[in-house]
Amino acid sequence: MKTNLMLIGAALTLSSCSLLSGPAQTSVTIIGVNDFHGNILPTSFRVPDPADRTKTLTVQAGGIESIGGVLTEARKANPNTVFVGVGDMTGASPLISGLLRDEPSIDALNKLGMAVNVVGNHEFDYGFAELQRYQKGGCNSNDAAKACKYNNTFAGANFTYIAANVVDEKTGKTVLPAYKMITVGGAKIAFVGAVLKETPTVVTPAGVAGLRFEDEVASINAAIPAIKRAGADAIIALVHQGGASPDAFDIVDCKTLTGPIVDIAKKLDSSISAVMTGHTHRGYNCLVPGPDGVNRTVIQGDAYGHLLQRLDLTIDTRANKVLALKSSNVVVNAATTPKDAAMTAIVQKAKTLTDPLAQQPVGTLGVEQITRVQNTAGESALGNVIADSQLAATRAADKGGAVLALMNPGGIRADLPVNVPNPDKKVTYGDAFTVQPFGNILSVLTLTGAQLKAVLEQQFDNPAAGQNRILQVSQGFTYTWDNSKPKGEKVSALVLNGTPIDPAANYRIAVNNFLADGGDGFTTFRQGKDLIGGDLDIDAFRTYLQSSTISAPAVGRITRLN
Repeated sequence: MKTNLMLIGAALTLSSCSLLSGPAQTSVTIIGVNDFHGNILPTSFRVPDPADRTKTLTVQAGGIESIGGVLTEARKANPNTVFVGVGDMTGASPLISGLLRDEPSIDALNKLGMAVNVVGNHEFDYGFAELQRYQKGGCNSNDAAKACKYNNTFAGANFTYIAANVVDEKTGKTVLPAYKMITVGGAKIAFVGAVLKETPTVVTPAGVAGLRFEDEVASINAAIPAIKRAGADAIIALVHQGGASPDAFDIVDCKTLTGPIVDIAKKLDSSISAVMTGHTHRGYNCLVPGPDGVNRTVIQGDAYGHLLQRLDLTIDTRANKVLALKSSNVVVNAATTPKDAAMTAIVQKAKTLTDPLAQQPVGTLGVEQITRVQNTAGESALGNVIADSQLAATRAADKGGAVLALMNPGGIRADLPVNVPNPDKKVTYGDAFTVQPFGNILSVLTLTGAQLKAVLEQQFDNPAAGQNRILQVSQGFTYTWDNSKPKGEKVSALVLNGTPIDPAANYRIAVNNFLADGGDGFTTFRQGKDLIGGDLDIDAFRTYLQSSTISAPAVGRITRLN
């Protein structure tokens, strides 16, 4: 009996010490969304068929109502849950958000409790001054026709935009915080971020004027000493750059990741426990060895909120150490996930404001859907339709006298329409806007045949993409590219309307203003002469869809060898 009393006393003493010093371990859940792009409504997403993983099923996924439901359930299971963004929360958005300058999306992310978001390249679509307005609020926008139409005031983002590698060219100082520390469950979690250093090549030059984008690794690693001095218990990198894997998004700890993010992840400071990524719109959950040789998680969800990245951490707050980390990608199935009522209210308000325009019919297709899926040559049926629409809008002499049109694939944001089935084959202005949401201006410029070939060679020399960027071409123009040839020598057999392109002759070429300014690394366009502006790309697209019943044109304008 005496021994038992001593044991009980010892247990009470230990318990008292634990209460005084606080728990050594805490559990933290981090949920991230990447490349949301203002998609407050769900869209089609393909998932592996659980009955046969060689097949896929199409589900409606994403949307703020279901994202809110996922977060609610996660917070019930673990109140120590942090919601973060991995870039491109806004920009290239469908009409329901884009027509309102993405203010409904900011409102939704605020009410969903987002704590921090690393900027993506699309956060610079409207320029840094507009990004500052997104952070601070107000109605002083460079698009007064759209700003503060969702509310007559705009409070700005409650979450913090971060980037360790975006610098003012004049002062040499970062223009955003490098990191943000979040205290949750007694643990201090540091989120340190960077956007791809090639951002100036994928954004309209005016959007990044006066800014310099430095190396992601060096910028993040330079912030680590300050983060450690601040007493971080865990460090998570948010990097808006990505890769791709042949493994499905639900394969855990894959070893097959490729792309720019791999080189970044290998060099990031070993104190970083995981790397949450974006930009490539690909779901993966992989392992990449750090500089100490130890594997760590590098994860990305699919775009538009289809997948949410999830990290579950066990943290020792006395030792400032992550003891365990579990990673997963969560499908946001709109059919089965409970809806968040506050998000429903945002959707309904935004729809009320935008539906009158969004629901206007613009045409009937000859098929249910025309897709942007590229074949092995890099050509897509929808790309062909858009290039044809731009040629049709600029062919007349008073519109520029274009003889061919070229369209950047990154400007094609969705299939037409984005959701199927579509048995009546109808498309609306909202469908067209979702495909081309940037509001670019069509431009016509003169290039020589040699310069046109140089443009096409630049498709295979773009470091930002981590892959080729094949321009979509209008009807009547064909060429061949050979994958076995070195850069600068891949393109041959350029033919326009049955006649070989003459290197010395001049050709009037239609592009959008993004390409005309050298966007996506196509700097040869800047050599173009006699440039004139024209209609908005979305207006040309709408007019073309209204002109006749458009079917998916056959591919074959671009031929790939080897």
